[in-house]
Amino acid sequence: MDEKKTAKQQSFLQGAAMLAAATIIVKIIGAVYKIPLLGIIDDKGYGYFTTAYDFYSVLLMISTTGLPVAMSRMTSEARALGNYAQIRKIFSTALRVFLVLGIVGSLGMLIFSRQLSVMITTYDTSWAAIAALAPSVLFICIISAFRGFFQGQSNMAPTSVSQVFEALCKLFIGLGLALLVMRLTGDLTLGAGGAILGVTVGCVVSAFYLWRCYRKASRTLPTGGTAKSTGATMRQLLAIAIPITLGSAGLQIINLVDTMVYMRRLSGAATLVQDYVEHLKGIYNFGQTMFNLPCALITPITISIIPAITAHLTLKEGKNAALVESSAMRITGLVAMPCAFGFISLAQPIMYLFNYRGSDLQVAGNIMMYLGAAVIFNSLVLVTNAMMQAHGDVTTPVINMIIGGVVKVIANYFLVVIPSLYIAGAAIGTLICYAVITVLNVAAMYRKKILDISCMKSLFKPFLAGLLMGAVTYMAYGVLESVLGAPKLACLGAIAVAVVVYVILVYAFKIITYDDCMLLPGGEKLAKLLRVQK
Repeated sequence: MDEKKTAKQQSFLQGAAMLAAATIIVKIIGAVYKIPLLGIIDDKGYGYFTTAYDFYSVLLMISTTGLPVAMSRMTSEARALGNYAQIRKIFSTALRVFLVLGIVGSLGMLIFSRQLSVMITTYDTSWAAIAALAPSVLFICIISAFRGFFQGQSNMAPTSVSQVFEALCKLFIGLGLALLVMRLTGDLTLGAGGAILGVTVGCVVSAFYLWRCYRKASRTLPTGGTAKSTGATMRQLLAIAIPITLGSAGLQIINLVDTMVYMRRLSGAATLVQDYVEHLKGIYNFGQTMFNLPCALITPITISIIPAITAHLTLKEGKNAALVESSAMRITGLVAMPCAFGFISLAQPIMYLFNYRGSDLQVAGNIMMYLGAAVIFNSLVLVTNAMMQAHGDVTTPVINMIIGGVVKVIANYFLVVIPSLYIAGAAIGTLICYAVITVLNVAAMYRKKILDISCMKSLFKPFLAGLLMGAVTYMAYGVLESVLGAPKLACLGAIAVAVVVYVILVYAFKIITYDDCMLLPGGEKLAKLLRVQK
């Protein structure tokens, strides 16, 4: 490997590793947060909490999805060409757009909090959570501008640290306020609002930290190059950002429509009472939280590969770009497959750990099983979207995601009223949605010669290892449960067996390559330890 190639690739995988480590810490904090939160505001209050998050996610996608990707691509390109003046211009231009979007979004959530709650769930019970979360939109927009600046230069440290700050504030302030409000009022609506206020405080703290990091970084940034005009920079930013934003926001809007559809179908065609419908929604939302855990570990890969691939393509280094893509696909499989097959093989035991019992356990287990399978497809959607965006194709992912979202709404319309499924039908709809998007993405990438067969082949060994691990885990739980007579201990024991089995299979199948090792600090030592040859 030549020096330039090694430096670029190390930047990609080290950045992904740093973001993944932060994500793991954030998810652990999130679990510590959500488990007692369920005890404080129960499933119904948690449903109010997630309703606010559902709408917040739409505004978040509109405000922050496309522009950070555009900033990252453009900054990486300018950096590869040594045009540091343009990097400053990209940041200042993007920040103005972010501020406008943030102010509009925050005011909209705050002023129309009750109307939004009724629109999404037909009830006004989520208004306090929506209002408490409203200021977060503005601060997340500011945060996204700073993160785009750093990520485009393959500096993932500020993003990683700021994520941990957000999570810690949510944990301590959110739980504290939820407990205080419930003790003072006993009102689940206000309790959900108190819980979610910790998110807003976390965004404020994160924005302040990133501003401090930016001030320091901007003083050391070189001054070479010639900046384009503000108008030209704005047009380039929007040309990349708008299609990505439309796709992401479109899918989130479809998810909101989907929630409105299945809530009304359950209370209408299925003739279930309001309390039970909201209870089912709370169970489903918790299942989605579990589903999002492994998918969150894929996001660091997608954030890191966009500037890495863009830099290689800018410098006409097609082979190096292909190596980054192949490595990213293999690591995606390495993370996604054990999570997916673990969820499938231990669906009910995992939900038993979180104190679901009786008919609720059956419902939660079914949801977890279907969402476990969806993990594979969602992970592939995330990484293939990022590859296409890095190659300059920002339209195809938009179209494919909207198609998948429409399929999901149609599937859920019919599935959630089946008595043997009810809310589990929404999980099947999610699985169908991401499977459709994956097929469309892969077909488009082959057609446009962005992806070759060798890249997809790198998924086979992780898939086989995950499948075998899942089978062994399923059998291990059965044996442990019959011997111990304690489902929780048996589940924890089966998870430990799964980890050991998967590590052995990864080593036996030689899934990690020499090039992968060399992308990490101490790569030579790691390669020798794993006995990986060139």
